[in-house]
Amino acid sequence: QVQLEESGGGLVQAGGSLRLSCAGSGRTLSTYAMGWFRRAPGKEHEFVGAISWRGNTNYADSVKGRFTISRDNAKNTVYLQMSSLKPADTAVYYCAAGSRSASTQTSAYAHWGQGTQVTVSS
Repeated sequence: QVQLEESGGGLVQAGGSLRLSCAGSGRTLSTYAMGWFRRAPGKEHEFVGAISWRGNTNYADSVKGRFTISRDNAKNTVYLQMSSLKPADTAVYYCAAGSRSASTQTSAYAHWGQGTQVTVSS
């Protein structure tokens, strides 16, 4: 079974950038579709973006053009590069591994990390 650990969160001013990492252990991530989701206080999980095992990407409209997902199979790590951050991006960010293509649905992902907090100040 794969274990996932996110890192790279923190406090950043609006307009700034952060790169989140999702490191896998136990199994290689290269055969999984990997998704990023976020959860703001009082809200449900929101799809951010995903990358299929083939490298095809899919993004939420709210982050399209600002966020980029990539994977480094040699490091068994997936990244979420976030730029032009807004206060509305404040949330706990989770990475998840699933067996389907770059799905927007939480139910498509069986393995989840613990999350990393991103706070964007205005």
